[in-house]
Amino acid sequence: MIDINQLKFDKDGLIPAIVVDDKSGEVLTLAYMNEESLKISLEKRLTCFYSRSRKCLWLKGETSGNYQHIKSITADCDLDALVVKVEKDGPACHTGADSCFFNTLIQDETGAKFSMQSLYELLLDRKKNLPEGSYTTYLFEKGIDKILKKVGEESTEVIIAGKADDKKETIYEIADLAYHIMVLMCQMDISVDEVKAELASRHIIDHKVKQEKMTK
Repeated sequence: MIDINQLKFDKDGLIPAIVVDDKSGEVLTLAYMNEESLKISLEKRLTCFYSRSRKCLWLKGETSGNYQHIKSITADCDLDALVVKVEKDGPACHTGADSCFFNTLIQDETGAKFSMQSLYELLLDRKKNLPEGSYTTYLFEKGIDKILKKVGEESTEVIIAGKADDKKETIYEIADLAYHIMVLMCQMDISVDEVKAELASRHIIDHKVKQEKMTK
């Protein structure tokens, strides 16, 4: 164990803090701490940073509710950078993305792993940059009415395929529906974590109901 006094803050009194999801290992954000914000982080067990643009401290989640509960803080070999592992209450990024790191510069497609979060972040990038020739760009440019129309159409296609008991076609249509629902989520600034939290709350309720029935 090291002491805070052993850390090497830069000439501005700051030290970079790489925030990592304790469960998934995903890098969430890169922020900066000064000695005061680090002390607050240690005391509250919540991430507190120093804003270089606003020149003030900010407690992550104080306005958004997306607090980051600290599980560990580790310094590197030179004692001039920190890795902060957290359990988060919501998205790390102000855009609603789970992580601030979603603007891809290069990607080895053979090693790329698909996830709903990675799709969401790709769609956020499409919404932000609106690349020409992209179907997703077309949807965002047309707006909410077009997106909702497509969600309705794809829902109908899922029903038709399911009714026909065609497994392969149903999978295909569910994928189409999932994509359009994700576009709707991006349009409405609904994060993957918010949907997960809603599903988790229902699971807890169902579990409690089952336990109550078992005790009767």
